[in-house]
Amino acid sequence: MIRQNKQRTLRLFALHEFIQDHFTKSDWIKVAYLTDSLELIEDHPRLLRSLDFKDDDYEGNSLQVLSKLISESNSNLYEIEHFVEAKKVTMNRPNRAVPDFISTVQNVAPERVITFAPDVFRIPAKPVEPNVLSVMMPFESKFSGTYTAIRNVCARLGIDCKRADDIWDNSILIQDVFDLIFTSRAVITDFTDRNPNVFYETGVAHTLGKLVIPITQSVGDIPFDLRHHRALTYLSNTEGLLALEKDLEKKLAKVFS
Repeated sequence: MIRQNKQRTLRLFALHEFIQDHFTKSDWIKVAYLTDSLELIEDHPRLLRSLDFKDDDYEGNSLQVLSKLISESNSNLYEIEHFVEAKKVTMNRPNRAVPDFISTVQNVAPERVITFAPDVFRIPAKPVEPNVLSVMMPFESKFSGTYTAIRNVCARLGIDCKRADDIWDNSILIQDVFDLIFTSRAVITDFTDRNPNVFYETGVAHTLGKLVIPITQSVGDIPFDLRHHRALTYLSNTEGLLALEKDLEKKLAKVFS
């Protein structure tokens, strides 16, 4: 009996050593479900909190909870050991390939990188095109002069300018829009008339780390949270569009240099 208790204690210590070094909050919750002890783990006054804040008492809290789990049932010990072994296998798998770095605002990948999986559109199997500028604006005739002005600038600078209605690779328009933003070096967004699609597309561009160049016929149309970005304002008449071309040429020459 004494020998059995000693072996049990050694197994407990071995588990605890791994758990305190490698367990996440999610791991503890999974163990809670496996051992039917959700109340014990979630309601413990310090366990998850000390883990989140990397407090010094996490070592003692984790040992305390682990001891209680194992003392309540022999099956808990086996369940936790099995879970830990499975986690070790996952940790020892070869690392996946380094994910694509698509941000055009930052020059190097930051230390902390997140992985996301959208369900409205698919991540395209396409690279970022260093010479592509995408334009997000309403598909209305009143904006045709603006788009022509942007294309004129791009033609002079040798930039490939695209708008979603210039391509038709997918049956769903939003997928074409996402593909275009994803592969672009920079994105022009026209906030004139506060078009909701442009707002949405600007959010996508910012999330993907793209350099966004806002333009508008009225500063009041730009969302308040984005007004710290220097927008190019313009008038839709001939003189105004020529002035827009001049301002854009200076901006794009720097971006695509």
